[in-house]
Amino acid sequence: MIKVNNIKVEMMSTAIRGMRNPKDSWDKSDSGTDENGTFIIGENDLKLAKSLISAGSVHRKFLRQIFVGMDITAPLYWWKEFDTYKVGTVSDSCSTMHTITKKEITAECFSSESIYNDTSFESNLAYYIINFDNLIKCLEHLRKKYNETKNKIYFTKIIQMLPSSWNQMRTVTFSYENALAFYHDRRSHRLDEWVNFVNIISEKLPYLKEFIEAAYK
Repeated sequence: MIKVNNIKVEMMSTAIRGMRNPKDSWDKSDSGTDENGTFIIGENDLKLAKSLISAGSVHRKFLRQIFVGMDITAPLYWWKEFDTYKVGTVSDSCSTMHTITKKEITAECFSSESIYNDTSFESNLAYYIINFDNLIKCLEHLRKKYNETKNKIYFTKIIQMLPSSWNQMRTVTFSYENALAFYHDRRSHRLDEWVNFVNIISEKLPYLKEFIEAAYK
């Protein structure tokens, strides 16, 4: 499971203006804001942008100046892979240490849909599902015991037993250059979360689909 909310794109107009600096061609720029205040890249600017993008990372520096912010809720096993993208990305997470004992631990707290889906292909899978359900009940029991006693041993047990399918929300910032890297590296990934994330940003981030086509046509 992966959810993306509160998407915001900044510095698009600045990046497009700077894109024309190398040849002092600002007079050819045809971008601007519409009546709703939305920045629209003009035909001339979009053509140049695509040309620079297709020429390679050295020439598409303007993409590094377009910044994206969003809230992403995803399992810990997905975040471990996202954390490999250290250059140009920043994330501020909901703290497991500070918040895990504040709300009830249920199946909805985990990305567990594949666990509960079709089990016919493996007859003994029900055994593992029962164990997973019991683990959730155990974690909730430990949470209650910690809140009752404040004994850190219960808290430590929760942290050590917590599966990597636990969902965590982080506020993330990255550039359009990072977005191209996500698409290139993860569009055919084995994890559905990566495929879904790539599809979401391709659809939701303005002009990213056109930029992707220019980079990987």
